[in-house]
Amino acid sequence: MRKTNSKPQGILLVVSGPSGAGKGTICNLLRKQLPGLGYSISVTTRKPRPGEVDGKDYFFKTVDQVKDMIFRGELLEYAKVYDNYYGTPRPYVEKLLDEGKDVLLEIDIQGALQIKKVFPSGVFVFIVPPSMEELSARIYKRGTDAVDVIEKRLASATRELSYANEYDYIIVNDVAEKATRKVMTLLEAERYRAARTYFIVDKIIHHNTEA
Repeated sequence: MRKTNSKPQGILLVVSGPSGAGKGTICNLLRKQLPGLGYSISVTTRKPRPGEVDGKDYFFKTVDQVKDMIFRGELLEYAKVYDNYYGTPRPYVEKLLDEGKDVLLEIDIQGALQIKKVFPSGVFVFIVPPSMEELSARIYKRGTDAVDVIEKRLASATRELSYANEYDYIIVNDVAEKATRKVMTLLEAERYRAARTYFIVDKIIHHNTEA
């Protein structure tokens, strides 16, 4: 935590996993089940697509603006993809956390590891499939990629699974609703960590001292 006060700070919940593990489905279910859950909006330099709204879908910036944010340390993580920058705005996330809101961040593994270095108090959850056979079946079922692309995704997933031990929790997504309940349970437990709630004890001590 960055500061201690009489109001608990929100929890930064970072969710990652290989393609096909179902992290997107779980994050969507979390947002439905937890309507007060904040959701991080990414910064990007790409052009808005039809229907996209600045400040809702993305924070649309110029390349110079994003480079300036990087220089000032205002991005928790960032990456350049197909000539466009994408990143997680630190001031926006910290504002939500300071308001006591939990913030959900669905992000790739490299981004999550960047965030862990600068925000170690976050809760990092890695979603895994029940088996590689099931992962393969899910990716093929999508029917959106050519066979060679699917094979590359599966090879990438095998490499990504090796990073699971960098996370605080590993959740097996055999049934999305059940996996979502597990994430909700661990999020609730995290609220009672001593590092997050010691202010309660501090208040008790000072109350007795003043009495």
